[in-house]
Amino acid sequence: MSYQVLARKWRPRTFKDMVGQGHVLTALTNALDSGRLHHAYLFTGTRGVGKTTLARILAKCLNCEKGVGSTPCGACSACVSIDEGRFVDLIEVDAASRAKVEETRDLMDNVQYAPTSGRFKVYLIDEVHMFSSHSFNALLKTLEEPPPHVKFLLATTEPKKLPVTILSRCLQFNLKHLTREQIAAQLQTILDKETISADAASVRLIAAAANGSMRDALSLLDQAISYGSGRLEEPRVREMLGTIDSTDIAGLLDCLINGDGEQLLKRIETMAEHNPDYDAVLAEMLSNLHDIAVYHVVHNGELLDPELLAVAERLDKEDVQLYYQIALTGRRDLALAPDARMGFVMTLVRMLAFRPAAEPGITPSASEPGPVTRAVAVAPAAKPVLEKPALGESDLLQTRDWKQLIDEMALAGLVREMAGHCVLKEHTEDKVHLTLSPAQEHLLKTTQKDRLQQAIKDRFGAGVKLVITVEEPEVETPAQQRSREEQEKQDAAVRSFNEDPNVKALQEMFDASVEPETIHPTS
Repeated sequence: MSYQVLARKWRPRTFKDMVGQGHVLTALTNALDSGRLHHAYLFTGTRGVGKTTLARILAKCLNCEKGVGSTPCGACSACVSIDEGRFVDLIEVDAASRAKVEETRDLMDNVQYAPTSGRFKVYLIDEVHMFSSHSFNALLKTLEEPPPHVKFLLATTEPKKLPVTILSRCLQFNLKHLTREQIAAQLQTILDKETISADAASVRLIAAAANGSMRDALSLLDQAISYGSGRLEEPRVREMLGTIDSTDIAGLLDCLINGDGEQLLKRIETMAEHNPDYDAVLAEMLSNLHDIAVYHVVHNGELLDPELLAVAERLDKEDVQLYYQIALTGRRDLALAPDARMGFVMTLVRMLAFRPAAEPGITPSASEPGPVTRAVAVAPAAKPVLEKPALGESDLLQTRDWKQLIDEMALAGLVREMAGHCVLKEHTEDKVHLTLSPAQEHLLKTTQKDRLQQAIKDRFGAGVKLVITVEEPEVETPAQQRSREEQEKQDAAVRSFNEDPNVKALQEMFDASVEPETIHPTS
C-alpha cells in the first residue's frame, strides 16, 4: 500500500476539522445554514493556512446530497467524489498555468451549461492573482452575473494584485496565520493518532519553524519522522532544522554579560561543529531577546525557560535593546558576509564591543571577567559617562564652545539635529539658554528637548535648566558651519578636478564636459 503524506492524509474534511480561522468558519456556517449564499467567494492568506481546503469543504457543503448546509454527510457520492478529487462539477483551475485569455474564455463558455451530477457547478480558481489583465476582463462579466447554478471560489496569496473590479464582486475572507500553539496542538493530535512517539520540545520546534503554515508544519513533521526513524526527539529535530538549544543561546548571552570574549568564541566554535543554520540561530536569539524584553516589562517567569530566566535576571533592559538591534542588523547583513559563520561571529563580537561602558569607580575583579570598558556607549538608554573638562578658563560655555559640547555629549538622531540648529545665547551657573532658528522650529519637540535637557544636566549638574527660544541666531549655528565647510570642500574638489592637466587633455581631445555634481571630496 502506497504511503500518503500527512498533509494529504490529515487534510480537514469538515469545518469542525479546521484549525483556527474561527472568524471565517462562523460567517460561512451561518450563511450555509440560513441559505444566504453569495455567488463568489474570495479566500486570501499566506501559504498553508487552509484556503483551498476551505474552498473544497464549501463545495462539499453546496453539493451534499442531503442538502445545503454547514455539515456535509461525508458519505454520499458527491462528498466522497470531492474528497477524492474526481467530482465532475468541481472545476479546479490553477491560474498560474492557465493565465492565457483564450483559456479563460473557454472556461467561461462552459458556465452556461447545467451541472452534470451536482446541485451547483463550482469553479475553484487557485492563485487567481496570476491571471493576466485580459483574463480578468474575460472573467469579470460572468463573475458579476453568473447563472444560478454556478458558484465561484477564488483563492490567492496576493489579494493586492487583484483588480478592484474583481474584489468588489466577491465576498472576501482573509485567513490568518496559525499560532504556534494551534499548530502544536494539531501536530500532537496527529502524532497520537499515528501512534508516533514525540517529546513536547520537538513538537514546539516544528510548530515554530512552520511560521504559521499548517501545511509546512505537516511537511516538516513528515521529514522529522523519517529523520528520527519513526521517533521525534529534540536533538534530532534541532539537527534537522539547523536550530540550536535555548541553553546555547543562554550561554552566548552569559558570555556577553560577563564580557568574556574568549569563552564566547569557544561556544561559537562548539556550535559550528553541528553546522547550524546561522540565520536560524540569529532568529532564535532575536526571539529569546524579545521574550526577555517582555519579561522585563511583565515579570512573568513562566514566559522563559529556566536557563533564559537566569540570564534575564542579570541582563539590563538597555543591553537587551542593544543586542536585539545588533542581531537584527546582523541577520539582515548575513548574506553580505564572506560566509555565514563569519557574519555570525562578527554580530556577536559587535555586541561585545559596543555594549555600554562600565560605571566609573567600578573595576572588574581579576577572578571574574568584567564588561569591556573600552567600548563606545551606543545603547539608546545608556548615557556616556563624561568627565567635566574646562572649556576655556572657566566651566561656563562661550558661544564658540557649543559645537564642541554637542560632540562631547554624544547626542544622536533628532536631538542632535535640533542641537545643531541652535546657538548658545547664555550660560550661567543654573541655566543654558539656546536660540533656535524659526526655520527649524519643527524640530522643537518635547521628546528632543527633554533628552537634551538630561544631557546638559549630566554634563553640568542637576540644577542646570535648559531654555530654548525661537529667534534668528546672531552667529552661525553648528549645522550651518558644517554645511559651509562641506560646501567649501566640494568647491575645492571641483576646482582641483577642473585644473587637473589630464582632465583638461580629455576635454580637449574628446570635447568632453565635466558634471560638477558627480565630483565628491575624498575626505
